[in-house]
Amino acid sequence: MHINRDDLAELPQRYRANLINGIAGFKPVNLIGTADSQGHPNLAVFSSVFHLGASPALLGMIIRPAPSGTERHTLDNINSRQQFTINSVAPEMTAAAHQTSARYPQPASEFEAVGVTPLWLPDFSAPFVAESAIQLGMALRQVTHIPLNDTFMVVGEIVSLAIADDYVSEDGSVNLVGAGATVATGLDRYHTVNSGQRYAYAKPDQDPKIID
Repeated sequence: MHINRDDLAELPQRYRANLINGIAGFKPVNLIGTADSQGHPNLAVFSSVFHLGASPALLGMIIRPAPSGTERHTLDNINSRQQFTINSVAPEMTAAAHQTSARYPQPASEFEAVGVTPLWLPDFSAPFVAESAIQLGMALRQVTHIPLNDTFMVVGEIVSLAIADDYVSEDGSVNLVGAGATVATGLDRYHTVNSGQRYAYAKPDQDPKIID
């Protein structure tokens, strides 16, 4: 296959979405927990969370356009409460996580619908996922509209981090394999990951050095 911009524009919408989402490669899978202004919990699967910086500890995510006539529950809730959670997805949770992408009407709880447990912490307005090995509490710092494709980039600061000590090494690196993290390709394919290969900090006068 070798196609150009004009060819892409002529592809069927679903085919094009699958192709472009898949060609970008593996992406982390997370469940985003929010609550509306009345406190009703909401849960949605996202594969667009990315690192922005460590000081302050910032993560971003992209919220895609909502179909015409539908609401953006996650974005509306984040704007309303100014807090949200990011929760890891283990392989045994992928079916439940994927099901949260169904368009449940407000105020239906995806937690209840897919069978996962909301975990509420004192003084935090968004629910965590009790079954997740990694649970991040996020404070909203910025929402930027991207007119080019009507998406929104949400930037949050980590204000709460829960992970078992066994999954964090002495130098702070995280064992995502041990924590059971899952990655995705495209819109609907989920993968487990292996331990990978870790290298020492690269220097121009030294050959690559394996440290794990």
